[in-house]
Amino acid sequence: MSINTRLIAASVLTQVLQNGQSLTSALEKALQVVEGGKDQAFIQALCYGVCRYYHRLDFILNELLDKPLKDNNIKALALVGLYQLNFMRVKPHAAVSETVFAARKKPWAKALINALLRAYLREQERLERKADQVYSAAISHPVWLIQQITQDWPEQAQAILLENNRQPPMVLRVNVAKITAEAYLQKLSEQDIGARVVDFCLSALILDKPVAVELLPGFAEGWVSVQDTAAQLAAGLLDIQAEQRVLDVCAAPGGKTAHILERHPLLKELVAVDNDASRMQRVTENLQRLQLSATLIVGDAANPEEWWDGQVFDRILLDAPCSALGVVRRHPDIKLLRRAEDIKPLQCLQSNILTAIWPLLAPSGLLVYATCSILKQENELQIQAFLAQHPDAVEAPFLANWGTVANIGRQILTGDLAMDGFYYARLRKL
Repeated sequence: MSINTRLIAASVLTQVLQNGQSLTSALEKALQVVEGGKDQAFIQALCYGVCRYYHRLDFILNELLDKPLKDNNIKALALVGLYQLNFMRVKPHAAVSETVFAARKKPWAKALINALLRAYLREQERLERKADQVYSAAISHPVWLIQQITQDWPEQAQAILLENNRQPPMVLRVNVAKITAEAYLQKLSEQDIGARVVDFCLSALILDKPVAVELLPGFAEGWVSVQDTAAQLAAGLLDIQAEQRVLDVCAAPGGKTAHILERHPLLKELVAVDNDASRMQRVTENLQRLQLSATLIVGDAANPEEWWDGQVFDRILLDAPCSALGVVRRHPDIKLLRRAEDIKPLQCLQSNILTAIWPLLAPSGLLVYATCSILKQENELQIQAFLAQHPDAVEAPFLANWGTVANIGRQILTGDLAMDGFYYARLRKL
């Protein structure tokens, strides 16, 4: 039985738009019934594309409609149709006929989708011009997010918003315990996979274009993982020495945990904590593939008394729960799911975890605070407030040739040196 890729894409988008499900989990479930790699890639391209350009497509759809569409699934299908006509290389007649066919179980919807898409093709120029005149549609972001980014980064806001809509590069982290980046680059070259080194991060390789992980040399053997360059900077900032105890807080899915272990095989112990058991299972699987081991604990970072054994740590990495506004280009559904009112509770959670974890750090130990956010209130302002309340904490500055110097720590803005948006601050305990 042939599957209708557009119908599947619309159902995934309905899960995101109506039920607030993440695009990653909605897609994962939907793609289980799709066998062909080409079909899977097409569905994925449709879903990511509609989320990326949702605010523009939704504006155009509303211009075409006499009244709002109440049927969420048909609305998602209409957006899928508009995305193909505007952004994909699908022939217009095929995009229209296949999208109309996907609505065949609802005759009224079939007629409506047909009329909408044909009207768009007739009036494309006028509609696109009109969308360009409304900033949230032109830049395809919610108004609150445009305002927030502009407030924090007035000079860089335009570049950040444009970068959020670009497809990010696929970046590899070479497992330096098994192979050097140079040697792995040679392995890629032998497979005709183009890549380049990152001069400020010795484990990172940026691929010329994405490839399926199973095509990467030695992936199953643990030679390499997929991880953005910005996330790879955490392990080095910890300045770990042999025989130290290290704590990785909010560790799932385990990329930074694994990187620490790859770089430092002589640790006394690495303890990784996360409150989500299913995500912690991912950490287990990642470490197994890389042939690494750590002490894994499912526990609440804000309540360490429930799981801590009382032995202090020399180094702590706190990859704090955050708005994830630095990784919108990788997860465009963030623009649909995140709300302005989410930021304050996240700030409180970050503050609670930081305060709860601080007593677990040994005197003269280092704590690295990280987020994948570009908002100052989650980053430098959060650390400023913490330092003001903790006289036994001081900033431990670090030199780097990446990111922007913040009042405390360094901020990487989305797209800087091809990286995701990230923030790092380093604190020392007196």
